[in-house]
Amino acid sequence: MRDARLWVFGYGSLMWNPGFEFEERVLATLPGYARTFCMRSVHHRGTHTDPGLVLALDEHPETECHGLAFAVTPTRAPETLEYLRERELISSAYLEKQLPVDLQDGRQVEALAYVVDTEHVQYCGGLPLEEQAGIIATAVGGRGPNTEYLYNTALHLEELGIEDADLTWLAEKVRTLAN
Repeated sequence: MRDARLWVFGYGSLMWNPGFEFEERVLATLPGYARTFCMRSVHHRGTHTDPGLVLALDEHPETECHGLAFAVTPTRAPETLEYLRERELISSAYLEKQLPVDLQDGRQVEALAYVVDTEHVQYCGGLPLEEQAGIIATAVGGRGPNTEYLYNTALHLEELGIEDADLTWLAEKVRTLAN
């Protein structure tokens, strides 16, 4: 039986600050994508003159991204979509896609996911971790310091039992740079 609810896949700030009502939250895996700091942030965590970095789903066929899937009731789906589009599509650097997500309990659902547009000017995939750390340590945007975004995401991944070696390393490195 097909689930009529809107499912949303969160891998970064949506995990700790979804901003919408949901009726179910489940650990989930999105195959074929990696969570990476591959998008320059010129609004939320940086500016046009001093861009920060935010996480994005970057397509990598041999990997997978662990995060959370949120189920939204059909009656709340339109307002949730409007909210997410306003939040995530602010600079058109993300592409909105419906992708198959494996839930921890064995179900598979089609989930809304925001994937980086590798042709967009804000895409910066492949930056060395040292360079990422330097950018994140100093950038500030409309939603606050880039460090806050990194620390909150790393903390929530740890609390959920999701290992992400690059984010753990970045959080430790940025703490030394930012102090």
